Amino acid sequence: MRAALLQLSVTDDPAANLPVTLSLVREAVAGGAGFVLTPEVTNCLSSDRARQRDLLRHEEDDPTLAALRAEAAGQGIWLLVGSLGLLTHDADGRFANRSFLVSPDGAIAARYDKIHMFDVNVSEAEQYRESSGYRPGTRAVLAATPFGRIGMTVCYDVRFPQLYRRLAQAGAQILTVPAAFNDTTGAAHWHSLLRARAIENGAYVLAPAQTGSHAAHNGRPRRTYGHSLAVSPWGEVLVDAGTGVGVSFVDLSLAEVEKARARVPSLAHDRGFEGP
Repeated sequence: MRAALLQLSVTDDPAANLPVTLSLVREAVAGGAGFVLTPEVTNCLSSDRARQRDLLRHEEDDPTLAALRAEAAGQGIWLLVGSLGLLTHDADGRFANRSFLVSPDGAIAARYDKIHMFDVNVSEAEQYRESSGYRPGTRAVLAATPFGRIGMTVCYDVRFPQLYRRLAQAGAQILTVPAAFNDTTGAAHWHSLLRARAIENGAYVLAPAQTGSHAAHNGRPRRTYGHSLAVSPWGEVLVDAGTGVGVSFVDLSLAEVEKARARVPSLAHDRGFEGP
């Protein structure tokens, strides 16, 4: 299977973002991809909660999701919509950060709500509280496709290896990590974390990412790291998209998963222990 990672630099206007995303999906298909992946918050990247409340929609009404489902069906491809910001019916009014796997007939084959919230203090001037606007998911998701079993995750999840271990031991051969990774933490940790998740689990890691400078809120723009990565089950970086908007291709072979797991069968070597 040829996969394509889309690297985007979205604004806080879903209507403006969608044509760019559709154009890159078509470029990916023209390049032979049968599995296309978009980054986290493909529809809208904003830290302005009031603006998000005006612009975001419930899943059943979201125009980005509807258009991408139609595109997947029209092109006959598998499409991972890395995630969308969506309204929910939760009493506290928080949004969902939801990833979708869309099948070649346009149906939603799997949904995953991001479990781990990015509540961090990168510096005194740069702080994030994702949980103030988004409510965390509670369930890990493994999806079966004709070309492999996919463990679905999103961005900050990558810092929690137990999630990936659970997915791999349940049968995941491909781990997806769509992201809008902060540029400071990305420069320090992005490559290391993604390679570690691949090596630990003998799985492909596919991580389409946002890049560049995004809508300012309170006078400060948000910056994302880019560098969409595809990592082999042996930990080799197969694709690094750098910092430009565009499409990157990688060919997947489950034989490489089997080979890596045969060489180091650590998924079968977990042991219980006491302490500390």
